[in-house]
Amino acid sequence: MFTAEVQSWLHAPDPKRFPYDAVVRHFHSVGKHFVPTELLDLLAEARDRLPTLRGPWTHVRTLSAFLSTALDKPDKQYDYPTYLALSLLPLPAVDDPMDQAPFARSRCDRLTVQLIADTLAFEIAAGDRRTTLLPQMRPSAELVTKRCKHGLRAIQPALRRLSLDRGLSATEPVALARQVCSVVRADIAFAEQQALDLSVLPVHTAHDEYMFLRVLQAFETTFALLAVQLRGVVAALSELDVDRAVHFLTTSRAALAESAPLFSMLATMQVESFRTFRQFTDGASAIQSRNYKLVEALCRQPDRLRVDSPAFHSVPDVRQRVLAGHFVSLDERYRAVRGDLSSADRDRLTGAMKEFARAMLRWRNTHYRLAVRMLGEASGTGYTEGTPYLQAVRTIPVFETVAVDEQESPAGRR
Repeated sequence: MFTAEVQSWLHAPDPKRFPYDAVVRHFHSVGKHFVPTELLDLLAEARDRLPTLRGPWTHVRTLSAFLSTALDKPDKQYDYPTYLALSLLPLPAVDDPMDQAPFARSRCDRLTVQLIADTLAFEIAAGDRRTTLLPQMRPSAELVTKRCKHGLRAIQPALRRLSLDRGLSATEPVALARQVCSVVRADIAFAEQQALDLSVLPVHTAHDEYMFLRVLQAFETTFALLAVQLRGVVAALSELDVDRAVHFLTTSRAALAESAPLFSMLATMQVESFRTFRQFTDGASAIQSRNYKLVEALCRQPDRLRVDSPAFHSVPDVRQRVLAGHFVSLDERYRAVRGDLSSADRDRLTGAMKEFARAMLRWRNTHYRLAVRMLGEASGTGYTEGTPYLQAVRTIPVFETVAVDEQESPAGRR
């Protein structure tokens, strides 16, 4: 019986011995939206035991995060962060000590590589008929090849920075993806593997939802990195360290550019499959992305109309910090110090800001075009207007102090 393992654990609860495999296996077999009440009640009982558990804090924290993610629907707390199980992923945070900022990229490189390699491993296993996970609407061999091609393009720069590209010899996308998956699997630590295993709980059993979840997690990883690095830009300018500020901006622009192939990967999603599982994702929308709003607020102070819009009401903690003036934006810092910079330093800095702004506008426009393809005129899943909302916000200026000319911006190109 699918509840036996949890019932047994409840008799002798130990955070290190929770039956994750059995629980995840059942969630995968039916989809999170369809998990029986009997199992959900047992998981809620397990969560009630958390305050009494003894053992390493990391194990208790992992169990707490997993149970919150697994129980989000019955708790009526289901949203974008819980759908993506972000609390289980080792993302850098904007409030991390600033001396950790230089290491954020390597952390995000590892996570992005692991997320996409895991996606490719699932695609290949399904194509080889080595897994029964999410069996509905399997993609064709041609689609799997395209997904491998785009996924590999997205992670090749990170593989190179992590020195995980040595010895890769295949040229055909699926064969190369097999090699990459083997290399990443050999490099991964236990805690990293556990985070991967626990952080994909699809709402349905349609095959493509696995890729959908992983790509969105990878985008969240990118924006977590941007938030940390933009805060690093602001801190560097406080010390008039233009070299460091330009470095963080250039790295941020590169991160956005490197994530672009993930849109191509998502574009291989079968529309029928997407619309099938999307029926059960009401309440979870990218409008609730905390990291995206942090990036927006760190670039420039959002105007009051934007702060009072559904976008910021969907991330109340970020909204409160903006209203309380907890963030110093790059715009604000640049205004304060530009008179103290040499002409050459000012040109370098504004050039880097323009390039980052162009990359952000390009990202927004690509997101909008993909949403139009997948959603059409349908409303969004976070109680938003869907594509009309994305169309309205895609041209919001990234900065006020440094403008991107209309003819230079992706939206203005013909």
